[in-house]
Amino acid sequence: MNFWETVTGSDLTREWKAFETRAEALPADHRAAWGQIKCHLFPHGDFTGRNLVPILDAALWLLEETAADGQSVHEALGDDIRGFCTALAGGAGVRTYRDRWREQLNRNVARKLSRLGG
Repeated sequence: MNFWETVTGSDLTREWKAFETRAEALPADHRAAWGQIKCHLFPHGDFTGRNLVPILDAALWLLEETAADGQSVHEALGDDIRGFCTALAGGAGVRTYRDRWREQLNRNVARKLSRLGG
């Protein structure tokens, strides 16, 4: 990946298109699970989502393999897709982008208030 691709995000666009092309080949229930996985993992991404690419690739690979073996989504992922995604992202209590932004905002406000106070 070169500097221009990093700045413009064109590498990510290629990755997402490749993911969606692979997902289109899945059976309907696996495609639905793929949509839920994306929704539940996005809060754990950074600003660009680059940190999610390997995780999403692995999750999609798992869906592809289970579909090829004839397994259902529930056999592969269980009934709790949100919990599956939380485990993929690093477990319960892992920080999301909202947590990081909240902490940054609190630090900035505290710094501004300390300047006003004295």
